Amino acid sequence: MATPITAGAIAGEYMETLVIVEWRVAKGDTVAEGDVLLTIETAKAAVDVEAPCDGVISAIFAEAESEVPAAAVLCLIGKDLSDVSYDGDETQAADAGNPPALPAVQVASIAEMTQIVSATSRIVASPAARLAAREAGVDLRTVRSSSASGRIKLRDIAAASRALPVVTAISPASLPADESGPLKIHRSGTTSGAPVFLIHGFASDSLSWYPLDRHLAKSHPVYRLDLPNHGASPKRQVGTFANLVREVREAFDSLDLDGVHVIGHSLGGALALALADTRPRRVASLALLAPGGLGPKINGDFIGGIARASRPESLESWLKVMVHDPRLIDPAFVNAAFAARTDAGLRAAQTHMGETLFADGTQGFDLSAALQRLECPARIVWGRKDRVLDWKDALRAPGHVGLHLLADVGHVPQLEAPDLTLGIVTALIKSV
Repeated sequence: MATPITAGAIAGEYMETLVIVEWRVAKGDTVAEGDVLLTIETAKAAVDVEAPCDGVISAIFAEAESEVPAAAVLCLIGKDLSDVSYDGDETQAADAGNPPALPAVQVASIAEMTQIVSATSRIVASPAARLAAREAGVDLRTVRSSSASGRIKLRDIAAASRALPVVTAISPASLPADESGPLKIHRSGTTSGAPVFLIHGFASDSLSWYPLDRHLAKSHPVYRLDLPNHGASPKRQVGTFANLVREVREAFDSLDLDGVHVIGHSLGGALALALADTRPRRVASLALLAPGGLGPKINGDFIGGIARASRPESLESWLKVMVHDPRLIDPAFVNAAFAARTDAGLRAAQTHMGETLFADGTQGFDLSAALQRLECPARIVWGRKDRVLDWKDALRAPGHVGLHLLADVGHVPQLEAPDLTLGIVTALIKSV
């Protein structure tokens, strides 16, 4: 009996449909529990759907860039290619050896889906736009689409409401109790090739790597870590930077990988450097994007502000500090970032973590000596317009570490100069 894969739980009750952004697997591929199967569009912009079990992709029912009902069966994981029967209602049952006959609405083409939606509601809108309209109290029938297709998008809701969706203000929450369990590692990419290990920065999560991941995953197995108090990882007090390094190292060691290309951003850059320093035989190369830990200066107001932000407009202000060109932080970006921050407990945990690691608005950990000890090929990529960390800290690097100091780029080079950053990273990996 095959396992049907849906995204209903991820999409949430508020979503009637979802958009398939990209398939990471093909029919006949062997997958392991935790492997990324596909990426869908929700209010968080891009969310990975992972395999709940080991097996073989025995059927795929929807194409990339198609819009399907949130409850639709997207694919099957069976014992082998012939395993295509699964538990479901009569309309989804199928004889062994033949693809299950899903209801027509679940396997409709883009054109057919447009007709279906038009016939039932006469309104065609993206899932994120529907959610934003519901939260902002906007009637979709009053919204004019800005796209040639007539499909209402998130930017149309923002224009119609003249404000981003707002979650009711939550009073400051007490620090949540420590949660047990290992840190979450998201897997994607090929089953062969040199592995890549990605560590995000403070107040971010593993989804922030999506633009880089989708390219690296074409030729590498990619592992994206969620730090404690971030993404899908447990909430708990980390205490000190040394404790945080220990947790990251335990997660890395659990993969039992060698020849790993490690990439870290901001706080994740400091952790990546510490990992390379303590696991030198396993790290093949190191790419540090605006890394922390190379000097005492840090924008303490930014750390506290972005961790506490409980409304889209306050979050937007701090997100714009991260970049040189504020136009990159458009309403869609803000909505995607804010959707992950509605949990008051998460905000409280991140606020405590920021106050602990960056007490008195200072980086309380110094990895300059670790940078000097580096044995693997390494590159530092940093924007000269960074307003979170001081890019001049990069000048502490020894001669064997390559420096790429980017003009008109702020704290997030992978967002502000994605092609250049990808080129630097891939050239580093290929050089090993």
